[in-house]
Amino acid sequence: MAIELTERAARHVEKMLAQRPQSVGLRLGTKKSGCTGFAYLVDYADTIEDDDRVFETMGLKVVVDSASLPLVDGMTIDFVKTNILNEGFDFINPNIKEMCGCGESFSV
Repeated sequence: MAIELTERAARHVEKMLAQRPQSVGLRLGTKKSGCTGFAYLVDYADTIEDDDRVFETMGLKVVVDSASLPLVDGMTIDFVKTNILNEGFDFINPNIKEMCGCGESFSV
């Protein structure tokens, strides 16, 4: 089981975490949403809970709750800029079977 950050994503996460010294890493999760089933949740990880799994990548911690882990296992997170105004995380998830047309939700 693994979650990885690209170098671009790691640099972005480092900048985010520098603004929140109380945070221990990046929290990644999923929620039921959209027309296809699930959506990603990305937040700061201020604590690590008993049911969390922690992945070390590029010197950073990525914290995933146990319910979300089967949906994101093996994923790589990149950070992309599509133009001057649009930037964000790109989730490269090998578990996806279907994605909605707008790209907001997925199924495994």
